[in-house]
Amino acid sequence: MIEITGGGWRAALLPERGGAVAALSHAGRDVLLPLPAGADPNENWAGAFLMLPWTNRLDEGRLAYPGGVHHFPCNRVAERTALHGFGREHPWAVERAGADSAVLVQEVEEGPYHYAARLEVAVGEAFSLTLAVTNLGVDGMPFGTGLHPFFVRRPGTQIAFSATGTLARDDRNLPVAAVPSSGLDGGEEVFAGLDTHYTGWSGEVRLDLGDVAFALRGEESWAGNLQVFAPHGAAVISAEPVSHVPDVANRPGLAALGDMTRLPRGGTITGRAVLLPRM
Repeated sequence: MIEITGGGWRAALLPERGGAVAALSHAGRDVLLPLPAGADPNENWAGAFLMLPWTNRLDEGRLAYPGGVHHFPCNRVAERTALHGFGREHPWAVERAGADSAVLVQEVEEGPYHYAARLEVAVGEAFSLTLAVTNLGVDGMPFGTGLHPFFVRRPGTQIAFSATGTLARDDRNLPVAAVPSSGLDGGEEVFAGLDTHYTGWSGEVRLDLGDVAFALRGEESWAGNLQVFAPHGAAVISAEPVSHVPDVANRPGLAALGDMTRLPRGGTITGRAVLLPRM
């Protein structure tokens, strides 16, 4: 585990466990639900993990690419979908670890993908996380990235953000149609039970987590699409800045709302999340 501190923040990273954020606190208060010691970040609703080289679901694990079609294993078996990519299943190497920042790197070849990723996490006035992924393989490969944080959902939690649309889903949580939406503004009455994608996101979420409040900003490729996950009765709420619409690789009719990025060999996609305390 790597720990960094600064500006009242404390973050703990797990390079060997997919580069997950095991804990994040500010002024001594948990912001993310801490991952229990020794727990798998991919099997617990806690901390935060990275999503790459795609986010959310691929129907039947299917991905078309310039060289053909590849079917990735369906890790959400009941839904027959491949969920959140595979970057979180591979370790990261520590390029640099300082008092208030760390840089992790990862190179993976899996299926038709070959990529190098660089993750920079820093604390100070804000908590910031920047993920850059470079295509080392097939020219024109579709890439997508995102961050999946599990914020502490205390009594009185509120969420607010602006958007222009959302996506209706089928019984396998796959998008079927675009629907107008202005976003969300409220508490449990508006977010409980959601696992919903929002398009035309303004790039900022206001989170009141009981007695502490933050602004979450998505930048670069993470500035326009947001997934909200808040299971009934759970102790967490996720506001996930992502680069594309779920399963857009198989649903070209939704591409205008957030497509995957076809990277040339040597091309890079970058996403950044910034979390700032609010008074």
